[in-house]
Amino acid sequence: MQPILSKTILNQSENLISRNNLLSVKNSEIQVIRRNGSWTELDISRIRYVVEWATAGLEANHLALEAGLTTRLRHGITTREIQENLINCALQMCSLEEPDWRYVAGRLHIWSLWKDIEVSRGYAYGNYPLTVKSLVESEQYDSRIAVYTDAELTEAGSWIDPNWDKDYDYAGAVLLTRRYLLKDELPQESFLTCALLLAAVETPEKRLEVAKSFYRSIASRKISLATPILANLRVPNGSLTSCFILGVDDNLESIFNEITNTARISKNGGGVGINVSRIRATGSWVMGKSNSSGGIIPWIKLLNDTAIAVNQGGRRAGAVTVSVDIWHLDVPEFLEMQTENGDQRRKAYDIFPQLVLPDEFMRRVIAKQEWTLVDPYEVSNNLGIELAELWGEKFEQAYQLIESQLDQKITLYKKINARDLFKTIMRSQLETGMPYLAFKDTINRANPNQHRGYIPSVNLCTESFSNVSPGQEAHCCNLVSLNLANVLDEEIADISAIAVRILDNTIDITHPPFEAAKEHNNQYRTIGVGAMGLADWLAKRRLSYDSLEQISNLFEEIAYWCTHTSKELAKERGAYQSFAGSTWSQGLLINAKPVQWFKEHAQNPQRWVELSQQIQQYGIRNSHITAIAPNTSSSLVQGCTASVLPVYSRFFYDKWAKGTVPIAPPFISDCFWYYPENKNLDQKKVVKTVATIQQWIDTGISMELLFNLNQGVYQNSAINAKDIFDTLLLAWQEGCKAIYYVRTVQKDDFKDEQESCSACAN
Repeated sequence: MQPILSKTILNQSENLISRNNLLSVKNSEIQVIRRNGSWTELDISRIRYVVEWATAGLEANHLALEAGLTTRLRHGITTREIQENLINCALQMCSLEEPDWRYVAGRLHIWSLWKDIEVSRGYAYGNYPLTVKSLVESEQYDSRIAVYTDAELTEAGSWIDPNWDKDYDYAGAVLLTRRYLLKDELPQESFLTCALLLAAVETPEKRLEVAKSFYRSIASRKISLATPILANLRVPNGSLTSCFILGVDDNLESIFNEITNTARISKNGGGVGINVSRIRATGSWVMGKSNSSGGIIPWIKLLNDTAIAVNQGGRRAGAVTVSVDIWHLDVPEFLEMQTENGDQRRKAYDIFPQLVLPDEFMRRVIAKQEWTLVDPYEVSNNLGIELAELWGEKFEQAYQLIESQLDQKITLYKKINARDLFKTIMRSQLETGMPYLAFKDTINRANPNQHRGYIPSVNLCTESFSNVSPGQEAHCCNLVSLNLANVLDEEIADISAIAVRILDNTIDITHPPFEAAKEHNNQYRTIGVGAMGLADWLAKRRLSYDSLEQISNLFEEIAYWCTHTSKELAKERGAYQSFAGSTWSQGLLINAKPVQWFKEHAQNPQRWVELSQQIQQYGIRNSHITAIAPNTSSSLVQGCTASVLPVYSRFFYDKWAKGTVPIAPPFISDCFWYYPENKNLDQKKVVKTVATIQQWIDTGISMELLFNLNQGVYQNSAINAKDIFDTLLLAWQEGCKAIYYVRTVQKDDFKDEQESCSACAN
């Protein structure tokens, strides 16, 4: 059946003859209230039509759904209540054995949306130019859509296929309608308007063709737009950028300026990363007076309260990760700022702590050597070293110099065993899931813009980062993801090219919330094409997370075509401003690797050699091109598994405001045994998979680790702290750039397990 207009469908249903009446319910006994408030006799044929439409092509018996509805019909019931009852019946019948009922519930939810919109504005799909005109007039749509003529909007409206609305399961349908759609807007209209606005920067003769490719990729769920783009693009003056990182200098002006910028970002729904490593430590000097500084914690407290106060338009609290380098004297208190004990005035429960770790620290952890915590102000004032700016060999040389000056030019310091400090980090991760860990040297070695600065830390989800300079350049990045559950292997080249073009256009139409973000966009044009649904891609092919060669080949394809497209855009539009002097300009490729690496590791080395030569000749449009975000909510809308991680569980119920919602991967019926459950999976496999993918991703990957603390999960033994320690260490050794959350599946005697962190010392 082709449901072009919900009104048309219901008109057709009026002509159907009721057969047997819905399990003996008599129409004349019940009257119902329509959505427009009018009364009418219950027409069983309409209900049966909707039920058959919702179950068509699925492994779901429409008679079972009809039977579940009969006891809920009564005189005076509304048609909306009937629809909600059908949805609830479908959800109750959903199980691991019959997972398709979640799609039935999703279709019924969409049907209800169609009817609400039809009543509200008089039509459903079918008059896109009128929809655009009315939403522009009500200031819900950005007026830049007016660049298209009525004829062009009519043509664009003809691309809409309402059948794509049928593809959502209940979780995806509810998230889409409640989080992303505007008032009086249908799903395909939102996707089409996004596509048209994203293509508005194209030349007049080309933009409609480009918009069509954008729309079809988004609507068919092959490309997932990040939340700020999908939620804000159609809105006047909306910010489209997902990720920001700010740097803070050690003075009041810089601190309060970046607090203000944090508020601006939170207002528009962006995630914020702030590095505070330059701020002087507790007990440092202020205006020449010793032991006067309160350290970094009071400023973090202000950032914490800003995140609460500027709550993203009332949708949720602002999201802020605060990072500090592991050598900072305030690190021990930083690790304690979310515990319940101690001075509550020095607590910050609503930020996400992040530690930045250099290779030298990790080597000392392994060797159980001492580590020295210092005050950046004293180091800068007495030795002329800006320690926060250094990484690699320069950091190691400076750090050795600092340690040679202890009790001479450096008096404010603390020595601690590096292994003991790492154990403290682990205890915090087991209790709270944090701090995030960023491996500074790994990140900066792969930085293509070393000639212009350094990367201080990672963003809120640990996948996006680039150069940051306090008050001058604030990292910002726009994101999309390829849905590997829906993208065919032969489509990777085209879909990757479309994704890169979408994001490059996004840079030109977004409204950066402050000047340093705008300057960063101009200099680096950072984008992040990511991926979701790797677990689905593997399951469809009967592969596993041990299939590292196939996974590597997949992400090589994505990496090549994304990089190739950025090169082609440079030929068309010019290279990013800071291209000259970058590693790209020197013939190095992804992660600043030489061509020789690609000759040894790529499945098709010659194309990489040629690409390197072409980039040196034409430049590249975007300094960073790929980044894999967590996509936890977006993947529900996309109908696939999140990011590149295994599924937590093959089938489970998630608790939402209106009850429990069934969650399962898309191919669970056919590929049950090929979906390994992360809650039972050795996390070293996850680390090795992410490390394999990281070779082809030029920014980062949101790698969340999940440890099951129950007995008998991992080869009949319980995991202990040393296992977790070894896994975290492996992530650094294998070249992962960061670690996102460390989750645990709890056990009854978890408090005893926390104490076993002493095993790390053995």
